[in-house]
Amino acid sequence: MTTMDGRIWSKLPDHLLEHVLSFLPLKTFLALRSTCKHFNSLPFTPYFISRHSLPHSPPPFSSLLLLSHPHFHHSSPIFNTTLNTWCSLPLSFPLMPPSSLLLSSSHGLLCFSLPSASSFLVCNLLTRSLCRIKFPTFPFSFDLPTLVPSSPSSPTNGYKLFMLSTTGSFHHALVYSSSSGSWARFPGPEPASIINENHHQKGVLYSGGILFTTPEPFHIVSFQLESGGWERPPIDLPDGLAFMRLAGDGDRKLYLVGGVGASGISRSIKLWELGEGWVEVETMPEMVCRKFLSVCYHNYEHVYCFWHQGLICVCCYTWPEILYYKVSRRTWHWLPKCPSLPDKWSCGFRWFSFTPQLYASV
Repeated sequence: MTTMDGRIWSKLPDHLLEHVLSFLPLKTFLALRSTCKHFNSLPFTPYFISRHSLPHSPPPFSSLLLLSHPHFHHSSPIFNTTLNTWCSLPLSFPLMPPSSLLLSSSHGLLCFSLPSASSFLVCNLLTRSLCRIKFPTFPFSFDLPTLVPSSPSSPTNGYKLFMLSTTGSFHHALVYSSSSGSWARFPGPEPASIINENHHQKGVLYSGGILFTTPEPFHIVSFQLESGGWERPPIDLPDGLAFMRLAGDGDRKLYLVGGVGASGISRSIKLWELGEGWVEVETMPEMVCRKFLSVCYHNYEHVYCFWHQGLICVCCYTWPEILYYKVSRRTWHWLPKCPSLPDKWSCGFRWFSFTPQLYASV
């Protein structure tokens, strides 16, 4: 095998070199950036920005499903849904403490909690840029952290970080805006128990609000990001629900995954899409449904859902596999178990949709 003369590479025009490097997979590109200052600066060159910074263009890097678990500390297994392969992604940054916890992901950004530093960390792994956000109070307890773009139609305009906080008997909604660099406090939902007691299900961005579901009796409530108010959309829910979860693409489509049964026990799982009302799309095949219900042991508080590049992912906090529905083909599939997971594992499986994006600014 012959190697190319380095003197030829050194004379290659910059725009051709940048064009070649733009086709590298994410893992290789991240490793390459540390070799020299020129490669480290490539994501910020006019060529890369013009090629990859359009919000509605196809993602320049693969779309990934990221697995967070106590067994994995400064790296995380990722499943490439384009190539159908597993690999590992480094999640550590300089001075990041071991106690850091991945909380949420959105439009190329990841949000971590740093309890020992009383702060959150929002970062773009592709550009290695980050922003540390101090807790609004100390001590600070929070729930349902949800990272969303400030404008779903133009995610380059920054992001917002939503969460609920409890101080004594008072409940508050707190929103951090990257554009102002400050926190805003709003009244919490009434009654306070209106938000789903399932801590694994994050809010779903839809029509200018972040949607949540309530414990039984089931309802959908929406926190409006612009006004800071709470609304209950006048949408009748399907009958016979034993549990319900929401998933959506952030703007145009909203889905409901629900168990249907009696006395709080699901006998089947159905999928609905929001139109004029909830329109039934699919019933989960019996064998698939039977396996999933045996996995969660009817402990529905462990079940959570999210949208990922045309897939509706249905997960269980205690199980290392994802069940997903491919919307375009109307088919159900199991994602294989991560090969790097030890034979003896405990609960704590938290999945995130992650599509690296160069234009995502912290």
